[in-house]
Amino acid sequence: MKFTKASPLKGEITIPGDKSISHRSVMFGSIAKGTTEISHFLQGADCLSTISCFKNMGIKIENKGDRVTVHGNGLHGLRKPDTILDCGNSGTTTRLISGILSAQNFRVTLTGDESIQKRPMKRIMKPLAQMGADIKSVNNNDCAPLRINGQSLHGIHYNSEVASAQIKSSILLAGLYADSETKVTEPYVSRNHTEIMLKSFGADVQTEGTTACIYPVRELYGNKIVVPGDISSAAYFIAAGLLVPDSEILIKNVGINPTRDGLLHICRDMGADLTLLEVHKDSGEPTADILVRSSSLHGTVIGGAIIPTLIDELPVIAAMACFAKGETVIQDAAELKVKESNRIEVMVQNLAAMGADVTETEDGMIIRGGKPLHGTVINSNLDHRIAMTFAVTGLCAEGETEISRAECVNISYPGFYQDLEQLQSPVKR
Repeated sequence: MKFTKASPLKGEITIPGDKSISHRSVMFGSIAKGTTEISHFLQGADCLSTISCFKNMGIKIENKGDRVTVHGNGLHGLRKPDTILDCGNSGTTTRLISGILSAQNFRVTLTGDESIQKRPMKRIMKPLAQMGADIKSVNNNDCAPLRINGQSLHGIHYNSEVASAQIKSSILLAGLYADSETKVTEPYVSRNHTEIMLKSFGADVQTEGTTACIYPVRELYGNKIVVPGDISSAAYFIAAGLLVPDSEILIKNVGINPTRDGLLHICRDMGADLTLLEVHKDSGEPTADILVRSSSLHGTVIGGAIIPTLIDELPVIAAMACFAKGETVIQDAAELKVKESNRIEVMVQNLAAMGADVTETEDGMIIRGGKPLHGTVINSNLDHRIAMTFAVTGLCAEGETEISRAECVNISYPGFYQDLEQLQSPVKR
């Protein structure tokens, strides 16, 4: 895909459903009793991997457009699959499903693509083993493939070294099957979609400060889930609207869960013109339309408790910082090193190749904004968030920006390039 400097972006857009919530709706519906109806489901490759895994364990799932119907078999209704479960590129699938599988009455092997087989799994293996799980890395490198032999589990209180919703959720899901309460304490609160949704399915989940607690349950019950738009996907249109001169974009029905909305706070700290319209807080997941107008931005410092609320948005924030006045410091973000790519290293290398003044640090980067950027060839590293970040960056750089292996956006946003084109970006094929 090739991009050149854009004329003003104008219009209205509805982004796909939230990836985190789409994953969980299928997982929880599969282990619930009865039918779960999901609307605005994200038809990205990662979420389709979750559907495939549960189909292979005997769950009937109908997938029609953005509507998915899950016919759950109850908490103990999964069947031993006839094949290895393939999680594709999805860390969420791999880590969350491990918590569920640790308590089943069968043995199963989980694998994934080349990227998944390099991502750290000890972070879930350790607490699950403390609960009594029999979970092993097949290659003894603390990565997938994972072999899980279901066991009876007991409750624990786990103090997580990092604020990660995937770690927390894996433990809480195992805790559904444990013999006593299970608690997870994090250094900061990570996204809480698991806690919200499990409550709606009938689980007893409580939170206090940075600790989440779940009690064993006899059964979960099917539910109706309306998936809000994914703020992580909205981030690219927010950035484009702010950076391309004279732009105005209305992004409809975006999830603004307080554990996910750090991007909005940072944008405002940088001087962004953002307005929330049609705010709805009457359900577990608040939503709003976001009106974005082009703005003059300035640098800021990003670190501490806000990092878990915008971890997936940090690449595009780094790109925005290149066009801001002054210095932006991103710190406490070492978690970026263990995503689909080492996003600190990849962002620094690619931004520098475009002419940015950027320095890599141990847990983030320092960006000195204001230097004009020029187009170059960007290696996506098959990381969807890198590809989308540089698509937006290319709209603001001189010359032509080419993204190699650009199809990786299908992981979370299959129609991304078409939606960008709809707003009059000069996408070329």
